[in-house]
Amino acid sequence: MNNFSIPSIYNWYRNGIRNPKYRGWIILGTLLYILSPIDIAPEFFPIIGEIDDVVILTLLVSEVGQWLIDGVKSRQRQTVTPDRDESAEKTVDVESV
Repeated sequence: MNNFSIPSIYNWYRNGIRNPKYRGWIILGTLLYILSPIDIAPEFFPIIGEIDDVVILTLLVSEVGQWLIDGVKSRQRQTVTPDRDESAEKTVDVESV
């Protein structure tokens, strides 16, 4: 029996969007799904029709936002990391008894 659940789909989406090989395809597919008239729950159902689009759009925005934040943080870490030579100059050797 297949283990088909919402958490498994969510984990697949998160892992797919974080993989550089598939990131563009997942983002493009998500945007096409949001713009497409074919949905899991069609819009002619009053509330349920919009919920699937809102959930997918929220997931896309949050994951892309997190991906961008991680990229900025990694670039900051690369530029802020001091060289080993500078830290060696600041080291003070003290003899104790």
